[in-house]
Amino acid sequence: MADTPTPAPGAIRVLIVDDEPELTELLSAAVSAAGWQPFVARNGYGALRAARTCGPQAVVLDGMLPDLDGIQVLRRLRYENARLPVLMLTARDAVEHRLDGLTTGADDYVTKPFSLEEVMLRLSGLLRRSGAGEAGAEEEGVRVVGDLVLGERSREVRRGSTPISLTAKEFDLLRFLMDHPRQVLSKNQILDHVWHSSFDGGGNLVEVYVYGLRAKIDKERRPMIHTVRGAGYVIRPADDEA
Repeated sequence: MADTPTPAPGAIRVLIVDDEPELTELLSAAVSAAGWQPFVARNGYGALRAARTCGPQAVVLDGMLPDLDGIQVLRRLRYENARLPVLMLTARDAVEHRLDGLTTGADDYVTKPFSLEEVMLRLSGLLRRSGAGEAGAEEEGVRVVGDLVLGERSREVRRGSTPISLTAKEFDLLRFLMDHPRQVLSKNQILDHVWHSSFDGGGNLVEVYVYGLRAKIDKERRPMIHTVRGAGYVIRPADDEA
């Protein structure tokens, strides 16, 4: 069965095909935060029905479904729309299976377990190359670090499937940090780029905002925003080694 809301005019439509509810929820949240419209199908036949209903501009397709094999679904999608960008997901990492998917028509391939960051960047690239990005959110409008997604145009921020409400300045601060993942940024750099000022060090302005942002982003989760004593602040995926 597919979740088929009414396609929004002008929105980039992404069809997500997977039978794991937690995974589809996570991917749907990331797609929404990117400013695109997600559609979900839980099996192969549902995917084919949803593709005809919503007219997706990209598909994220699991290689192992409860009814049709992902390769069978891919062949049928390709028969109906030869230029539709398809990113395949699979738990199988055998070279033969990867080649089978690519030769059948998949545009890209990611093996489970995967990082949300990698999937979103690859999906953005497929949309950009297909020309779909010109009609909506562009690749540079989406920031992804680990399971944290920031949508420039939608002004949405999500960690995993959880929406996070930020003030305008907190959003600007997070965007700057996410523009430089794994890089230590000094307090003066943050002041210059977020507040466009280097006035007398800004007192404890940066510390206060980083504290508030960390409370929202990292609350009851593995931390992503870190203080580097004497140097500044850094954001990195929670599963990165310190």
